[in-house]
Amino acid sequence: METLSENKAFGGVQGVYSHASTATGCDMIFGLFLPDEAAFGPVPILWYLSGLTCTHENAMVKAGAQGWAAEQGIALIFPDTSPRGDDVADDEAYDLGKGAGFYVNATEAPWAPHYRMWDYIAEDLPALVFEKFALDADRQAITGHSMGGHGALTLAMAHPDRFASVSAFAPICHPSASDWGRKQLGAYLGSDEVKWAKHDATLAMRAGRFNGPILIDTGTDDQFGDLLMTEALAEAAAAQRQEIQMRLQKGYDHSYFFVSTFMEDHITFHAEALYAR
Repeated sequence: METLSENKAFGGVQGVYSHASTATGCDMIFGLFLPDEAAFGPVPILWYLSGLTCTHENAMVKAGAQGWAAEQGIALIFPDTSPRGDDVADDEAYDLGKGAGFYVNATEAPWAPHYRMWDYIAEDLPALVFEKFALDADRQAITGHSMGGHGALTLAMAHPDRFASVSAFAPICHPSASDWGRKQLGAYLGSDEVKWAKHDATLAMRAGRFNGPILIDTGTDDQFGDLLMTEALAEAAAAQRQEIQMRLQKGYDHSYFFVSTFMEDHITFHAEALYAR
């Protein structure tokens, strides 16, 4: 692991690091905010998964999360959204290839050699950060925005004992039925839609509820609202009697202005679940 930068922030340290990933077969970059409490022992961690076109940097700079995390004594980790490098397959479209890994393990050419973001987030990066930093592996939570909200929900539901809570900002809720999803799942995983199911939060919810609480915020003026299919997840959660808050925020769109507005709520929500463990 290489340290690219470390800056004092809110009494803690915002770092940026690179490492060779065994999951993606290339070098990856991630951001990690450690509150001051990490100097004295392991702290809880909140994973933040970003959306289409983003890198590790977008949320790290725009979400306004570090100050609220510092108040709660919680670490924040900002992974990248896809593999990177000259030999990594890409596409001219913004919603496929680099910046659009969709948090799946690709099985189809030309994506399969590097696009293994599910394993990267679930196994590879956790193994590294829990070895190198003062983080409490028994107290983890996860959140994300848009494509990252999709990733947060599906990873949490696949690892229900790992994450104390999950939240999402304008998540893609039913990708197997949306143009934001069918294209990418078909490209990465092939035409057999049975293989898509664990990467669809609505289908996962229909199969069984998450062990902990869920919080979802979506703006009523989200310009991508028809692609998110929020109502499908709401129906599935109601049928499962899932502990969930689904809030439609009047006048808000899909931007980081929306994300940063409700970031305090999400970190407070996760703090309650993390410290209850």
